[in-house]
Amino acid sequence: MAFRNKVQLLTVQQPDLLVIPECEHPDKIVFPGDYQPSSKLWFGSNLHKGLGIFSFGSYSLKLRRTHEPAFRMVVPVQVKGPGISLGLYAIWANNPDDPDGAYVEQVWKAINHYKKHLKNTNTLLVGDFNSNTIWDRQYRKGNHSHVVEFLEKKGIHSCYHHHHKQKQGKEKHPTLYMYRHKDKPYHIDYCFVSEDLVGRINSVEVGDFRTWVKYSDHVPIVISFNPNHS
Repeated sequence: MAFRNKVQLLTVQQPDLLVIPECEHPDKIVFPGDYQPSSKLWFGSNLHKGLGIFSFGSYSLKLRRTHEPAFRMVVPVQVKGPGISLGLYAIWANNPDDPDGAYVEQVWKAINHYKKHLKNTNTLLVGDFNSNTIWDRQYRKGNHSHVVEFLEKKGIHSCYHHHHKQKQGKEKHPTLYMYRHKDKPYHIDYCFVSEDLVGRINSVEVGDFRTWVKYSDHVPIVISFNPNHS
């Protein structure tokens, strides 16, 4: 929420793409200086808290025709840039109106619905999954491990776990400090990418508690990729 108070901290890194869960409507956001989005998409019913996707520079965004509104906050987007076209699934796993479950169940349902479109090339799933393997027993069907296994069979892998050589459920870098308490750390935000992009990962940085606690209970994951010279 109140992304306007954090936008300058993120844009100072000059991103090509931002996926912002719990994002207010773009009309409420003022981007700094000349660093303005080239495209922006927003989804939600609460103007103070939705899912925002922003591209910059030569990159553009377009909602894909395959979009199924029933999966409110798992949104397929076409990202086009210099010599590349990417299939992005922007995620904020949060649908309290679904009797089957509000969180990881949303991701599980969505990836099964979109399974024909999930490829082992030029594919990303990015955002707040609200899930971790440590809660698998709470979600017997379509739990976090099921999601990870499903994606791995599709040739899609977590950037953080691959780059930092971490195991699911054993992450050393939290992405959420519940209620902004340092002693309540969890890793629930992810960027999964297809095998071709895994090979191009340059760095995966997770924000630190001290820098971000005054702005949010979440910290960002910042991923850079080496240019595609093929």
